[in-house]
Amino acid sequence: MSKLPSRLQPLWPVAKRVHRLLTFVVGLLARATRRWQGERAVPRGAVETVDRWRAGSGVTVHGLGSEKDLGRTPPPGEPAGHWVFSRPDRHTAPRTYCLEVEGGTVVGGTGAIISRDGLLDFESSPYFGVPTWREHPLYLRGRLPRVERVDGDLAVLTTRGGGNYYHFIIDVLPRLGVLRDALPGRLPDAVHVPDAAPWQRELLAMAGLGGVRLVGDDPQVSVRADRLLVPSLPNANETAPPSVVGWVREHLRPTEDAPQGPLRLYVTRGDRPNTRRVVREAELWPLLEERGFTRVDPGTLGPQQQVDVFSAAEIVVGPHGAALTNVVHAPPGVAVLELFTAAYVNQCYWSICQSVPDARYEYLIDGDVSRHGPGDPMNAILADIDVDPARVVAAVDRLLQGRSRGRGA
Repeated sequence: MSKLPSRLQPLWPVAKRVHRLLTFVVGLLARATRRWQGERAVPRGAVETVDRWRAGSGVTVHGLGSEKDLGRTPPPGEPAGHWVFSRPDRHTAPRTYCLEVEGGTVVGGTGAIISRDGLLDFESSPYFGVPTWREHPLYLRGRLPRVERVDGDLAVLTTRGGGNYYHFIIDVLPRLGVLRDALPGRLPDAVHVPDAAPWQRELLAMAGLGGVRLVGDDPQVSVRADRLLVPSLPNANETAPPSVVGWVREHLRPTEDAPQGPLRLYVTRGDRPNTRRVVREAELWPLLEERGFTRVDPGTLGPQQQVDVFSAAEIVVGPHGAALTNVVHAPPGVAVLELFTAAYVNQCYWSICQSVPDARYEYLIDGDVSRHGPGDPMNAILADIDVDPARVVAAVDRLLQGRSRGRGA
């Protein structure tokens, strides 16, 4: 996600390309001079897939599984048949495993894993929009952040995007399940995880890590441990397999005081430009209010409150954004309508819905999709959504009628 100010967000695609080029060039220089960098030397190279680790490297792979076909059918929406929902890699669950890395290092801010002999494990250390290890952002500063040491086993849950609500809930926390499946009964001495924000700490406590020693994810620090325990990313391609969604639904549960549904929720992103807001929300909201909707801004709620509210949802409508992560808590049969701009379509919340029992999902795209065909980078990440309110309420009425027929059946 871009960290540019909102007024500069339209420059994000160019900024990303420049960032990758600089990283590549600085990385070449840093690897050429690593012998003088001591313990802060950048990785000299990479192992691109975990099954390429050799004996004697100090890296052991536990519980290596295989990819699984999720058997999914692209969702209905307008315009029909958008290519993003048909990409083959979005219909496959990645293999799961856990690395044990003797004398390994985890780099703050990215969760990059480096072996004791200076190799980056690229499969467990991906980054957004980075197709090769040579463009990994850990190279941009020319050397690693200062190194701190931890005794014993350090489990690594940190990964790219851990400061984002979606990635924390769907990428970071479910790695605990992978760790326990691959190394049953083995308890780490500490856990490396983003914990700076109050909402992160609350979610960690809700997930059962309240009494565990935590090593925070500090971008200014690399942590070297006797052994790193590194569970794979079960949501690497944002496919939200049933195992991931099931783990979240089991461990982040509503309280006894949760609202009693059914609730009809409209998720707002406010009115600040270049934030993926719904431009005509002032026209749309009265039409939804007539249909019994409640407008909710999850950013004003704590994690437990969000779980409680969405656990009672009958239908959820809103623009693409991290707040829609909460559909993972919705009851079976929930209906979801997601709004996009043609310049940025992402299937991650459809993927979650595919793993929620009997959920119904539709999308609605604003703009000319013909300008962004297969292979387009789709990187206007925070472009606003100027969708016609009449199109939205027509889709809402269709979804509500479908739920009524389902209950009657």
